[in-house]
Amino acid sequence: MADFYEYSTPELVRLLGSRFKEYRMRCNLTQKEVAEQSGIGLTTIHKFENGTANSLSLSTFILLLRVVGQVNALDDVLPELPESPYLVRKEEKKAQRIRHTNKK
Repeated sequence: MADFYEYSTPELVRLLGSRFKEYRMRCNLTQKEVAEQSGIGLTTIHKFENGTANSLSLSTFILLLRVVGQVNALDDVLPELPESPYLVRKEEKKAQRIRHTNKK
């Protein structure tokens, strides 16, 4: 298994684009069909798959995952965590944010 920490962000985007192309082809879809089904421009899809996209929004990526039937894979990216006893306050309310106190 690859250690993704060794990759730069642009390298990871290129890797995802290449993997997406494999999924698209296994679904027997053309780039044009993906564009039509997702509402994303053909140029954006082409650049993403070829690793020349400067950036791709998370929303766009999710739309692409839907087209190739992989939107449920998002649960593998950030799985739901069990309740943490450290984040429950004395009043039985879950903490909404973390604040650090200045210790001098």
